[in-house]
Amino acid sequence: MPEGPEIRKAADYVEKAVVGREVLDVFFAFEHLQDYEEVLKGRHILRIDTKGKAMLTRFDNGYTVYSHNQLYGKWYTRNAYNYPKTNRQLRFAIHNEKKSALLYSASDIEVLRDEEVEDHPFISKVGPDILSEEVTKDQLVERFQDKRFYRRKWTSLLLDQAFIGGIGNYLRSEILFVAGIHPDLRPMDCTAEQLDKAAQASIHLMWQSYQHKGITNDLELAEKLKAEGAKRRDYRHWVFNREGKACRIDGTEIVKIQAGSRRCYYCPTCQSK
Repeated sequence: MPEGPEIRKAADYVEKAVVGREVLDVFFAFEHLQDYEEVLKGRHILRIDTKGKAMLTRFDNGYTVYSHNQLYGKWYTRNAYNYPKTNRQLRFAIHNEKKSALLYSASDIEVLRDEEVEDHPFISKVGPDILSEEVTKDQLVERFQDKRFYRRKWTSLLLDQAFIGGIGNYLRSEILFVAGIHPDLRPMDCTAEQLDKAAQASIHLMWQSYQHKGITNDLELAEKLKAEGAKRRDYRHWVFNREGKACRIDGTEIVKIQAGSRRCYYCPTCQSK
């Protein structure tokens, strides 16, 4: 499933393709949305917002299209009416005179009045979005200590979109590694320094992943490994997907565990209990 950085990057591409040009045509695959095609046709799109893993396409007539890629959804931006060769099903399309923005395979799409967006079941519950809101380290530390969260294991907490919007499986492992936190711990088990590091890592790695195509590893090291011929999967992360390989800090073998039915990776020495 794409995580927050990938959704924000997709939103950037869609925004570039559709903002500032009159919408000539809109397509919805779902019958209950098709009456909105005429409502949105001929309008302009103001911007594309993101909230966690959801995308909000804001039209200038007071309507917003909510979409969530879930596991299989994928956006394409193409020259106008130039559809990709794919076995995916087209679910939502925006066309203007130059470009088409095409959402395939997603099943969670709704049309809302702007005033209804904040009450949407997902939007109303999702936590702070680091890439679209001003979120500070101190605010996150305070959130870590909130009674709703501080007794829960980090491994389940970081995947809970009500905690922080947009964090998914690879960011979970990477945040815990950079913060030096063992996957079995809870916020209440951590020192003030660890909580501070977790807050910094959440903000820094979310932005770094967004700005550097999913790379969460040290950027200089990633560039060095890339120059030496390493494949992307071998220089992208600190620990995620690196089971059995040496920790980049102390050489300890990276361990893979199942946490919440999802794979999680950590270094037993850098992240000791």
